[in-house]
Amino acid sequence: MQAVEVGRMKRQTAGLLLLLLISSALASKANKHKPWIETEYQGIVMENDNTVLLNPPLFALDKDAPLHYAGEVCGFRVHSGGSSVPFEAVVLDKSTGEGLIRAKEPLDCEAQREHSFTIQAYDCGEGPEGTNSKKSHKATVHVRVNDVNEFAPVFLERLYQVSVSEGRLYDRILRVEAIDADCSPQFSQICFYEILTPNMPFTIDNDGNIKNSEVLDFRRQRLYRFSVTAYDCGKKRAVQDSEVQIEVKPTCKPAWTGWSKRIEYTPGSGSVSLLPSMHLETCDEPVWNIQATIELQTNHIGKGCDRDSYSDRSVRRLCGAVRGEVDLLPPPSLSTNWTAGLTTVPSPDSSLVFVFNGSVRQACEVPQSALRELGVSAGDHFTLQLWMKHASGNQPAQQQHGRARKEEESIICNTVRNDDSFSHYSLSVHSCRLSLLYWPQLTSARPVKFLWKLEQVCDDDWHHYAVNLEFPTVTLYVDGVTYDPALIHDNGPLRPPAPRPRLVIGASWTEEAQKGSTNGSESEQDLAPPQFQSHFRGLLAGFTVRPGRVEPHSVIECLYACREGLDFGDLESLGSGMKVHVNPTQSMLILEGDDIENFNRAIQQITYRNSLRFATPGVRPLRISTSLRCFSEEGCVSIRDVEGYLVVLQPDAPQIFLSGMAHFALPASEFETPQGVPLFSELRITCSLSHSINTASQGMEGGALMSDAVAHTLDGCEVSPVGEELDLQREELILDPESVKEKGLELINNTAYIAISGAESISVYEDLLRSLRYRISFGAALYERKFRLSCTEMNGRYASNEFSVEVNFLHSVDAGQSHPNHLLSSQQFMPPLRHNLPPELTGHNLANAQRNSVVPGAATVIIVVCVGFLALMVVLGIFRIRSIHRQETKEGSSGGKEGEIDWDDSALTIIVNPMESYELQHGVAAEGKEEKEEKGEEGEESLESLPGDAPDNQRIIIKLDG
Repeated sequence: MQAVEVGRMKRQTAGLLLLLLISSALASKANKHKPWIETEYQGIVMENDNTVLLNPPLFALDKDAPLHYAGEVCGFRVHSGGSSVPFEAVVLDKSTGEGLIRAKEPLDCEAQREHSFTIQAYDCGEGPEGTNSKKSHKATVHVRVNDVNEFAPVFLERLYQVSVSEGRLYDRILRVEAIDADCSPQFSQICFYEILTPNMPFTIDNDGNIKNSEVLDFRRQRLYRFSVTAYDCGKKRAVQDSEVQIEVKPTCKPAWTGWSKRIEYTPGSGSVSLLPSMHLETCDEPVWNIQATIELQTNHIGKGCDRDSYSDRSVRRLCGAVRGEVDLLPPPSLSTNWTAGLTTVPSPDSSLVFVFNGSVRQACEVPQSALRELGVSAGDHFTLQLWMKHASGNQPAQQQHGRARKEEESIICNTVRNDDSFSHYSLSVHSCRLSLLYWPQLTSARPVKFLWKLEQVCDDDWHHYAVNLEFPTVTLYVDGVTYDPALIHDNGPLRPPAPRPRLVIGASWTEEAQKGSTNGSESEQDLAPPQFQSHFRGLLAGFTVRPGRVEPHSVIECLYACREGLDFGDLESLGSGMKVHVNPTQSMLILEGDDIENFNRAIQQITYRNSLRFATPGVRPLRISTSLRCFSEEGCVSIRDVEGYLVVLQPDAPQIFLSGMAHFALPASEFETPQGVPLFSELRITCSLSHSINTASQGMEGGALMSDAVAHTLDGCEVSPVGEELDLQREELILDPESVKEKGLELINNTAYIAISGAESISVYEDLLRSLRYRISFGAALYERKFRLSCTEMNGRYASNEFSVEVNFLHSVDAGQSHPNHLLSSQQFMPPLRHNLPPELTGHNLANAQRNSVVPGAATVIIVVCVGFLALMVVLGIFRIRSIHRQETKEGSSGGKEGEIDWDDSALTIIVNPMESYELQHGVAAEGKEEKEEKGEEGEESLESLPGDAPDNQRIIIKLDG
């Protein structure tokens, strides 16, 4: 039984082992296939989600299905290729192989919009432990993160500002712009904008362009403010709106702004800015070149501009010219009478301007005597200088419009005697040409003509001409600028003028042989009087010649230099690309540049300067012309010319004051000495101004030297006797002419006055006038004389006060007289005269007279009264005598009357207190002499002195006997 059980158990165990072997063999044969998936997947995931929607869906297939384990999918592996992948793959159903890809962390589309990685599926193997698991191939997965509208639009600017001109409808005024931080086009794009402020005349499109919907008017509203907002395509509005400001400007016209038409200049202010607020408005037109020309018109001021108002001779000396020039057109006088017949016109600068109108009378010939006295012998070295104003249309109408050629006009024609020969030169104008004909020797050499073609010759404006001849070299200076001859040619064999000195101004001359002359050679007697031709038509002034040498260029520049003009303030501050040009007269300034801002800053630094202490008042027109060059080929904006005027105000007149000793008395013997007595020994000349002078003007080019030199300068003083002119037989004024000449001044001394002229300092004039002496002849019956002194400045423009000096001559009583000098003895006891002077003589200086001299003075009135009373008594006495005589005659004829009381006319005695006057003797003598001459009476006068010790007891007894 047990054996049966044991056998059965052995059979069961063997069966189990066999079954296990069969199962094992079968199992190894079941997991023989790998899972299969697609090769590529496209996935989409939302920003705010983690599940990826794949196309196609994720499924892994295994051919071992439906076997357990071998036919099941246990999972998916994600391969990143080295970088982190924010995704994972999970199995949803092992039997079907369905899977899912999901995000392990929140996704950000803005950070990374697309992701790529690979996945691989694996099965469960042969058992629960996954033994012998098989893997699929790798499939690529592309996941795109879809955006979510999480961000709102944001404007680039919080405030938009723009300016527009009125009166236009613009296609676009400005553009506002907003952005969105979302990553997708749907939510990152701005789909439209909106103006939030109602009733605005503006519209905005989907691109943010703003334009006006109606014409803007500056007068109605100058500034518009409104708000705009933006929406993205997800209709999300901007969190913060933007503000827009649009300024309406008046209609823009390219022009100068900030311009003052009237500009005032106070003399003595130095340099002042002409255009401190000037600004060029181009209306945003792009330009690459700007040029402005500023013109200051000063042609009507003097001879082209404001210069020193001194005589031409004084200005030449102040400019450093060497002496020796000869004035060919001097003021008419006894010695310079050849200009007496010429017509003159007034000049603003007080200079003498001569008019030549082409007639025979308007030309002058310098007399031979004046030529010898002036020494006008030029030779081949000389300088001609003149101011000329000439126009091209000065010829007569029949010549100007006819076919005839315009006549040559001669300014000067001069034949000069040299050492052993004669030379000839002439200066002429022909239309706009200036010519100099020079004949070195009339007998042998041929004439040479130098020509210059100049606009200045015929522009009818004043110009300064200087011709320097150093034969064969000729240099012409016009307004200080050098010009070389445009043409030099030989005129060929011409008939020379007669070999004798002759100088004609304003014409040339011809000489023909007299009819009936048979001499082969034409002598001076055989020539007919010269006939003038080629008359000059224009104005001349300051015409001089310097024979024997030429003027330096520096002197010529100084003679012409203007003391006013345009200038640029600070050249160092001139911006890049800027250029400044100034003409020699400083009446025109050209400013050029390429940048509008630098140009506007530069034009504000243009200044006007006038270095004259006493500038000529008046109006100076000012013009600014502008030209622009633009980048646009269609054309460029044009700027209208700007016109205004500069007004130079009236300068404060200088107060020239003369002071000194106004009255003095000296013995006549001192006046009778050869040297005489100084008239103005204590003279003082002062000059004061009521305004301060800006010394900055003295640092200007062309004006510093002259301004400093004439700071306090006189140009003339004159001393003249009051009443009758000087009688050279009895009196004279003495002033050393050499001392005057050393100072470069001129002296005129005649019976009417003595005058010193020429620009010089006050101290020089004081020294000269203090050395002026007055002398009388011995025995001249002069008792008092009065002289008047006056001085002028700026060529007589300003005058001083008239300072008078009264001189009394003290004559001594003749010692040979038989009667005693009672008046002298009475004067010895008189107190000091200075304490007894009347008020009107206060301040007068009475010299200490000798004890034998009598001092006449203001007490003459008392003497005249006494003498008049004496004459009255004499007349009454004579009348009484004649009356008695008639009565006696009547009594003799009628039998006579007795008992009549007779008038006792044996003596007439008058007692006068001598203390009433200290100038009695000569006054009484003179008055008595006059009375005796008028009445024709015979009498005898005697002076007697009554004895007495006290001055009160002294008196004068005048006794007339018979």
